[in-house]
Amino acid sequence: MSQLSHVDDQGRIRMVDTSDKEASSRRAVASARVLMSPETVKALREHRTPKGDPLEAARLAGIMAAKRTADLIPLCHPLPLTHIDVRAELNETGVSLSAEVATKAQTGVEMEALTAVSVAALTVYDMCKALEKGMTITDVRLESKTGGKSGDYSL
Repeated sequence: MSQLSHVDDQGRIRMVDTSDKEASSRRAVASARVLMSPETVKALREHRTPKGDPLEAARLAGIMAAKRTADLIPLCHPLPLTHIDVRAELNETGVSLSAEVATKAQTGVEMEALTAVSVAALTVYDMCKALEKGMTITDVRLESKTGGKSGDYSL
């Protein structure tokens, strides 16, 4: 078994030292879904949600969350994010979310994109829970990433 990148010689978890890595352009896209009843979808479509517009609140929450990823995930590096785009779209089964995050740094932005869609999904739930408690947050996943030593990835 090869040496784990986030574990030191004594088996303690550590943050990886990226100071010798070249900064490069990196981009990641993640997605998630919030499944809900047809009645809740109809309420969103008709702008009848008690807390206001869940889609816009989710978009803003996702942007804020991407910027705070290093505060939430213990081994993530704080990154100078150069672009964050969070989208929330209503469809027949609920809300589809996507986040695209970019930086020019020594490490990637996959966790920032995943954090953005996760918090956006939680925000949709919070904004709609008065209408339905049985909503399901599902399919949180990395869709693609570019840049870095490990190369490009696409689902």
